Amino acid sequence: MTATQSDLAGLSRFIFRAPSWYTSLAFAVLIAAMAGVAAFDSGESMRTWRGLFFLGKDAWEGIFFIGVPTVVAAFGTSGVDRFVGGTLTPNRSSLLALVCEVLIVAIVTLAAIVSVFTGLGQRFVFDALVVALASVFAFRLLVVMAVSRSSLLVAAIPASIQTLAAAVLLFIYSGTLTFMSVGGPILDAYLIPYLARADHAPSELSTVSPDHFLLLGLTCAVYAFGVYVFIVVVDRPWRRSLGVSVLDFLRGFVGHIAEGTDELEEFFEQLGEKAIVPVTVLAFRSSVGEKARFILPMIHPGPMGEIGGGNFPERVATRSDGLAFPPHATAGHDFNLVTEREVDTILEAADAAYDRIEYGSEATQSVQVQSGEAKMLGQAFGDDALLVSTYAPEFADDVEYAVGLSAAAEARTAGLDDVLLVDAHNSNNGLDGPDLGHVTPGSKRSFDMITAAGLAGEHLSAAARGDLSMGVAWDRTEWEPTDGIGPLGIRVAVTEVAGQRTAYVLVDGNNMEPGLRDAIVADLTEGEESLVDVAEAMTTDTHIVNTVEADNQVGAAIDQGELRRLVADLTREAVRDVEPVEAGMAVERTEVTVFGNDRTETLASHANAVVAMGGAFAVSIILAAMAVSVLIFLFA
Repeated sequence: MTATQSDLAGLSRFIFRAPSWYTSLAFAVLIAAMAGVAAFDSGESMRTWRGLFFLGKDAWEGIFFIGVPTVVAAFGTSGVDRFVGGTLTPNRSSLLALVCEVLIVAIVTLAAIVSVFTGLGQRFVFDALVVALASVFAFRLLVVMAVSRSSLLVAAIPASIQTLAAAVLLFIYSGTLTFMSVGGPILDAYLIPYLARADHAPSELSTVSPDHFLLLGLTCAVYAFGVYVFIVVVDRPWRRSLGVSVLDFLRGFVGHIAEGTDELEEFFEQLGEKAIVPVTVLAFRSSVGEKARFILPMIHPGPMGEIGGGNFPERVATRSDGLAFPPHATAGHDFNLVTEREVDTILEAADAAYDRIEYGSEATQSVQVQSGEAKMLGQAFGDDALLVSTYAPEFADDVEYAVGLSAAAEARTAGLDDVLLVDAHNSNNGLDGPDLGHVTPGSKRSFDMITAAGLAGEHLSAAARGDLSMGVAWDRTEWEPTDGIGPLGIRVAVTEVAGQRTAYVLVDGNNMEPGLRDAIVADLTEGEESLVDVAEAMTTDTHIVNTVEADNQVGAAIDQGELRRLVADLTREAVRDVEPVEAGMAVERTEVTVFGNDRTETLASHANAVVAMGGAFAVSIILAAMAVSVLIFLFA
């Protein structure tokens, strides 16, 4: 992940899950009642029973005139939006109505305070109410267009419900109809009793006049035009560079975070490119069946949550007979799968590779080599090899696809057949720094890794073989994704060859806090009572832990001492489980749709630009629309 991508991922902190519709409506009714008490003064002392009665009357009037339009909008918006082809849910509709109610109350309250100190009077307050209702329409229009991807004219239908409901109540209970010539005594006799009920409303509403509704219509039109200009200008760079709309991205991003929908995958499918990726499987079996299975497709388990391949590690675990180990491959965000369906393609390739495995009982002892900052742990099983790369204690994040391919090819030049190359992904300083330790082609770190892989290949090709034994252990743990630990918990595999024990620790998380990897390795290999001779700690890089937080590394939210003790306990359990096994490896290539070269960076850059410049542009649009509104009010 680059710094630009981390900025994009960090935007998720502003997103929250939409509350249930009844929770939003409960708050809306409460706010409306409080606003009614403040706005409709009964003039009675609250220290008498009569005063308490009028207090309840004021609260009820607030609920009726402020809360009813909110309730109508909460129930009506999602229904109307879906009728015209939208996707707005009741939870989102209710939350939107609540936010708009708060906006109306805030604007009118501010106007009332200004009128008290300036002497502008009640007319100014209702002028502000017109602006508030028009602002609500514009805000709802923008949200409906973003969420439902409707055209301006279609989105205006559900977007206008809250403003229209409030305007209808004002029209009826302000007695506005009495100022108009309807068409004779007969029509007046039938219409006035039902459409002019000023005697049933607070006296404050008598200030509303017919021109307020004309002003409301003109202001809504001006604000709708402002929304249209804003969307067109912000959307143009996306369409020119990526061929997609920013509204599609916003709808998918908010939908996934707020309600767990898969709308974001539809957006990513429009961006995706075909790529051929190798899927490597290393399996171990004992006399009673499969013991463990390492599965490594050269993809990146992202982008976040369960979108794309974000939950790939858990999917692999449910597919294996033995204990599954899905470590992180040498691939960055450009190799994110665009949809969760692509995971099935990867799993099918893994099954095909597994079916072709030829087992053998011989393996080498593990070797450790280093070139520059790159360290490599390697162990051969027959003529195949497992390599685990790390830059710890230095900081590093993803290794580019091309770097991993080159490193694996370098290891094979010494005589190895297939190579399963793991990026341990186990030491990073969060989202700090300019490039977050990204290992790119041509960098010194990339050549360090390639050289280390070549050295490991030479050692393993020439090393003596011996009988292989293995033990495994696993704990789901009580930690949750919010703690930085995914559903696979912690898994440990211990191999033993000619008296040498090597521990492979896999934590279902996204990278580790600085120093944690070294502490885990030291716990297992140092001291008089060391559990194994060689050890390495890895993470799966699962992005299920990054739904709300972009930076949620292993060890950041949980007690590191407790984690280290659990790893040590699991290693002891794996040592006790050691028994003779056979091992084999096979590779299958498959075609999947991934984000594509530089697509992630381009997407992140555009999204960050929208945040940086879109806010300023939105303020400009709002100020321009307000200026036009003032002119309309002055000359109407």
